Amino acid sequence: MLSQEEHVEISALRKRGWTYSAIARHLGLARNTVKAYLRDERAPSKRQPAGPDLFAPFVEYVGIRLRDDPHLWGSTLYDEVRKLGYEQSYVTFARQLRVRELRPTCTRCRSGSRATIEIEHPPGEEIQWDWVELPAPWGDTLHLLQGRLPFSGKTRGVFAESEEEAHLFEAIDGVLRRLGGTARKWRIDRMSTAYDSQSDRVRPAFAALARYYGAQVTPCPPYRGQRKGSVEKDNDFSAQRWFRTAQVGSQQEAQVSYDNFCAETADLRPRRSSTVALLALEERLRAIPSVPYPVTILDEREVGDSSLVHWRGNRYSINPGLEGGRVNVRHRVGSVQLEITTLAGAMLATHVRHPDGAGSVVRLPEHQSALEKVVLANFTTARPCPRKVNRPPSAEALAAAARLRDHADREVVIDLGRYAELTEGAR
Repeated sequence: MLSQEEHVEISALRKRGWTYSAIARHLGLARNTVKAYLRDERAPSKRQPAGPDLFAPFVEYVGIRLRDDPHLWGSTLYDEVRKLGYEQSYVTFARQLRVRELRPTCTRCRSGSRATIEIEHPPGEEIQWDWVELPAPWGDTLHLLQGRLPFSGKTRGVFAESEEEAHLFEAIDGVLRRLGGTARKWRIDRMSTAYDSQSDRVRPAFAALARYYGAQVTPCPPYRGQRKGSVEKDNDFSAQRWFRTAQVGSQQEAQVSYDNFCAETADLRPRRSSTVALLALEERLRAIPSVPYPVTILDEREVGDSSLVHWRGNRYSINPGLEGGRVNVRHRVGSVQLEITTLAGAMLATHVRHPDGAGSVVRLPEHQSALEKVVLANFTTARPCPRKVNRPPSAEALAAAARLRDHADREVVIDLGRYAELTEGAR
């Protein structure tokens, strides 16, 4: 609400040729406020009647969420309240957070700043790769490999069991297929599975992978990880906007949830007067081979109950007798089969691989038959042993106890003469 003096001042400035924006900057007002007063839509010193407080029903929920997690992004919280019925814009939502001071201050954190600038990239020029580790709710660590196209900002990611070479190669293929092709260059940091810091060269195996997909490898200079700042920013975006509130119970569920997040949220972000999804249509990506790069995954697993080995959301059978033991699951990427071997390499079973996370129990007929025989052999109709009985030590046990007592009561005699003889003999 403006005073009479302020109203006179904005009128005078307008008659002198000042624009609405210039007047607003000069007086520290909103541009729409200046326009409303100059068009006589508002009168000075008269408060406009307030409308209904549309944010009030959500104050309790928003306050609880921010007390539980002071670092929760406003955009993430906005996604949640939109699903609960909030209909105003994000700008209004963010202003309500500030005005009502709903976000508590975290005294443990300090924010810093440094000068940055976004480097322009032609379409299809580069993919930036990076790992991000996320603490899984069930206690493990999720390893997410992200690939980002800097021109459009399109990002896709694949979860891997570890960051070892074979899992990295499989994850790269999965990301490329989700992006729809490969860029001309791959920009990586100096990750040990791709770059040999001793020789200052790309590792031969990773170079072979890049040649297979027709890409050039461009490592970041030493201590210059910000050269791939586009994907590093996406690491933070994925962790805060998706993972912080994601409801997942396994790696397979995390993959499905993240794929949906990328398509439904990340691709709709505004970018250069357009959106990520629309700019991605302009990316000139190269086609990739229809068959993934041939690399063999080798994972160690424990044999569970009923002679089943759990691997990527499914359980595969072996012959009974190794329950609780350790075995290897071997799978060649692109193949429809997987093999289960002993740690020494002896073959135990070969299965047709089921889709990850399907929850299938894959049991071969011969394994089923062998397990049934073991179960039936151990089956008995005899009644369980009685628990409340009187069974004192038997005669045999009492005799053994007497021998122990007799041995304990025996006096130990040390013959010093015999000790002297042994000493002389040793000389």
